[in-house]
Amino acid sequence: MASFNRVILMGNMTRDPELRTTETGMAITKFGMAMSRSFKSQNGESREEATFVDVDSFGRQAEVIAKFFSKGKPILVEGRLRLDQWESPNGERRSRLMVVLENFQFVGSRSEEATQEAAPSETRASPSFSPPPAAREKLGGDREARPVPTQDLDDDIPF
Repeated sequence: MASFNRVILMGNMTRDPELRTTETGMAITKFGMAMSRSFKSQNGESREEATFVDVDSFGRQAEVIAKFFSKGKPILVEGRLRLDQWESPNGERRSRLMVVLENFQFVGSRSEEATQEAAPSETRASPSFSPPPAAREKLGGDREARPVPTQDLDDDIPF
């Protein structure tokens, strides 16, 4: 049976990342993300719907996320879905669908971070990949950041 389990999400962190270390020294960071979408209801009203997702990251990526991200910061996450199932203390079967992070990207730029700090209620996202200089050093300063094309892609759409 063929299967494919891949998700790509871009949103804002709903809480500060929680960094923990296992007995073997493996870093684990847990954080929440919120993604929203705007749409018109059947009666023509503009509505907004938010989706909340828990994310687990491991290893070096977990350490970088814990160091450079905080509540409200935008992030792009690529990973896979995992279903956790357990029994609650009162005997009920519980389950939760979450994302296991396999890759992530910084979203936005340094100038946007300064703007967000000045007006924290306003969150902006940009399709460009531009980690802060300290992150580039931690991730291997000799590697260059690979920017996402920022050209107008509407010309490539055939409709």
